[in-house]
Amino acid sequence: MDEGPVGGGSSKRSAPRRSSRTVTVRAPQLVDLVGAKRAVRLEGRLSEAATAYSAERFPDARRILSPIVAEVPDLAEARELYGLTLYRLGRWKDAARELDAFVELTGGSTEQHPVLADCRRALGQYGKVDELWEELRTTSPSGPLVNEGRIVAAGALADQGKLAEAIALLGKGFKLPRRPMEHHLRRAYALADLYERSGDVPQARTLFAQVARAEPEFLDAAERAAG
Repeated sequence: MDEGPVGGGSSKRSAPRRSSRTVTVRAPQLVDLVGAKRAVRLEGRLSEAATAYSAERFPDARRILSPIVAEVPDLAEARELYGLTLYRLGRWKDAARELDAFVELTGGSTEQHPVLADCRRALGQYGKVDELWEELRTTSPSGPLVNEGRIVAAGALADQGKLAEAIALLGKGFKLPRRPMEHHLRRAYALADLYERSGDVPQARTLFAQVARAEPEFLDAAERAAG
């Protein structure tokens, strides 16, 4: 799952840790699409792109993926990774196109709905954000994935000046656990940001402080708690 834009993105999300590991991509469908010999070559190129993406070398990943997607547009793995790469580069419209194709090619996968919804949010397409959130919520996949979708949906409401609704969506039934995981911290941080924007500074400070105590280096939580 993608962890959000590199900078200037539409959501306040923490960036993933940079990785130097080599990523291997397996795409069995390639054999049927391009033949066994060509499939080996393209799998190698996909692995190079995935490794570049993992290391946050997004322009390199884009350069590798663009011709692959042009050659094999029906390969879901390529469209997914290309969409995530474009998203990380802030190319919201292009990223949405690729991730829409990924959803179609996979028969309706919601794995990248939070990222796709964030693209739609950046484009001001709030109706589509609502649709994607509803699909994700009712499908009920993993908790962290639903959490990401909830953050984006709440952010879209806040963008429209609906801060009370945004806080209600993000805060419903939520309490930071004693040993929070990253998706808990992300939700708490986003909720604190909404409280601050709504003028409830004490509540915002409390949440920022809780996040900072759990993970001192989490974004600028400590600084905002003290501010």
